Amino acid sequence: MKLSFGILVITAGIFSILSFGLLATAIGTDYWYIIKVNRTNLTNTENVDSHSGLWIIYEGVVCLVFPLDMHSAIVVLLPLSLVLLWVGGICGLVSSLVRSPTLLTGTATFILLSSVLTLSGVSLYINYSQQALAETERLVGAERLAQVSTSFGWSLGLAWLSFCLEVLSGLLLLLAAHPIILYAILCLHKSLHLTWAV
Repeated sequence: MKLSFGILVITAGIFSILSFGLLATAIGTDYWYIIKVNRTNLTNTENVDSHSGLWIIYEGVVCLVFPLDMHSAIVVLLPLSLVLLWVGGICGLVSSLVRSPTLLTGTATFILLSSVLTLSGVSLYINYSQQALAETERLVGAERLAQVSTSFGWSLGLAWLSFCLEVLSGLLLLLAAHPIILYAILCLHKSLHLTWAV
């Protein structure tokens, strides 16, 4: 199997575009955290479930108390990561057209930095949600929250997928910039394959 410069760069570009789209969708949607209330104890048929995103909370009967300082950090980190990913994509296009190993390495580092910001934002959101649930339980009591189930939504899943694609894109650009690394990986793969074949 031969991996050429073009294949590596095009695959990294596709991963970057997908990552950008997934992160933009995750940031713009409101299904990061989902709260479902057991309806067996309710007399009315009103929808009491709620969900939240980075920008808005759709409230039902239960309202979580969110710490604002951590929320502010999340609301800055994820859009900043999106902007860095966009700039990294432009730099990746230019550096791949020029075929400059230095520019490709810089672009890969830039995209990997963007992935660190995405990871930080998503990790902070998970921590933030756990703290909000603990604070709500402290304020209203565990008995009242017994009929409530909480989970992370698909928007958070899109952000995680975006993070994975950002890392893959950065690593592919590093491999394209430094073919000696790719050669070493392929040689290691061949030697392992030969070892297992014997």
